[in-house]
Amino acid sequence: MKKILCGMLLACAALSSISNAADAVPASASRLDQVMQSGKLRVCMTGDYKPFTYYKPDQSFEGIDVDLAQSLAKSLGVEAQFVKTSWTTLTRDFIAQCDIAMGGVSITLERQKMVSFSVPHLVDGKAPIVRCADAAKFKNFDMIDQPGTRAIVNPGGTNERFARANYKKAQLILHPDNVTIFQQIVDGKADVMVTDSSETLWQAKLHHELCPVNPDQPLQFAEKAFMLPRGDVVFKDYVDAWMHLLKATGDYQRVFDKWLH
Repeated sequence: MKKILCGMLLACAALSSISNAADAVPASASRLDQVMQSGKLRVCMTGDYKPFTYYKPDQSFEGIDVDLAQSLAKSLGVEAQFVKTSWTTLTRDFIAQCDIAMGGVSITLERQKMVSFSVPHLVDGKAPIVRCADAAKFKNFDMIDQPGTRAIVNPGGTNERFARANYKKAQLILHPDNVTIFQQIVDGKADVMVTDSSETLWQAKLHHELCPVNPDQPLQFAEKAFMLPRGDVVFKDYVDAWMHLLKATGDYQRVFDKWLH
């Protein structure tokens, strides 16, 4: 009995020692803490993807995700600081320079290997946009993917990946400027672009000569979210909670409607 009691006392002492040691080790600082301590939220975005992000000639950003970034920064009591990047260098620039990447970013498995993502805030698959005069000629993707069709695409992102994976017969044209790419279709220098359905709706508002092709029936499933540091559960939980409340209060929809309606 005495031996058993001694053993129990030793075990309790060992557990107490482990507990005290654990209490003495500080938890790893989250990016959430770093952002609040620095007073700024560094936001990477391309600035070439209306209506989510647009880099204006005065070197400021505007768009859906710009408004959302400012809302997130305000909730943290800090200032949003925007960092211009490109689709080709988005992930690399985010890891090196930013706390979050926004601006119509789609979740992909390739990106997921290097970063984490917030809860998706928008389902938005790919859809074609063509000249309205050619709408009858290009009623679906099979009719689009034919010899002689000039399919234009911006390099470095999910649009190029979709184009290279799905076009079998059409001529693929790379155009590096996503801001002027739709004017190429208007001017007759290209026939079609496949991009996110939300962007086709926005571009149809800007260019009345252009018409989306079945934007309510996307060619593939895609979700938009915000790129976050891999493994930082604390920061992700905060961003997800902020988005949940933004949607519950109707503020998210008000931002969306401001730009798309």
